[in-house]
Amino acid sequence: MKTSYTIIGEHLVSIQSFSGRFTSWLKEQFQINESPSPSVDLTLQIHEGYGSPFVDYQVKISNTAKHIIYRRADYLLKVNLDYRQAEIHAYDDLALKHALNNVYSAFIVYHRWGLLVHSSCVDHQGKAFLFAGPSGAGKSTVARLSAPRPLLSDEATLVKITESGITVFDSPFRSELKTPHFSPSCPLSGVYLLHQSLDVKTTLLSRSDALLNIMDKIFYWSHDSSETMKLFHLCKLLVEKVPVYRMDFQKNNSFWELIS
Repeated sequence: MKTSYTIIGEHLVSIQSFSGRFTSWLKEQFQINESPSPSVDLTLQIHEGYGSPFVDYQVKISNTAKHIIYRRADYLLKVNLDYRQAEIHAYDDLALKHALNNVYSAFIVYHRWGLLVHSSCVDHQGKAFLFAGPSGAGKSTVARLSAPRPLLSDEATLVKITESGITVFDSPFRSELKTPHFSPSCPLSGVYLLHQSLDVKTTLLSRSDALLNIMDKIFYWSHDSSETMKLFHLCKLLVEKVPVYRMDFQKNNSFWELIS
């Protein structure tokens, strides 16, 4: 077993890996520190050799007296009831990545810290701009076209939500774009829902429309009505604090003229 530590957002995560292959992958994806730490927010045990290759995104959820269990063809995730400890059994790197998204998203919703949003996000002059949309909408394209601005995420944006403000942290949950980790956090200045078009324009959405559009962009696996209500209230606070726009754009960087 190999024990290491990483910080995700504001949380110290202890990772106990029983797989050399997964240990190597984790070092590529996360900023790993192998020095012991007495104060850990989340402890993960990671095992290789579960299930079969990826089939689909369908996750089955069940409860026991002490655990919530998330099961997919290529991973099994067992989490204790306060989301402080989790056991992951994964088939391969892709399964492990998705299981880590699952457990961390559930952890931050449970503790009312924030949301993991299916989106890309870029720092522009010390402010974060988030770009969301369905698969194929252009999240990764917008991230590439935004260079050399620092990239905060290309797939899963880490958003802290409080009454005093909305903050984005560098996300280790990357998809295609590998860039140096960006240490400072940034206040979130705007959310842009992407639509590829011949036009280039932004349209401010009402809070109700913004809420409906944000809710289905969250990495979240519903298993309990109280947790879903936490998710709803976090999304509601997000759209109250930050403007949400529909953004029609072309595959060039001209959209930044509308933002900056």
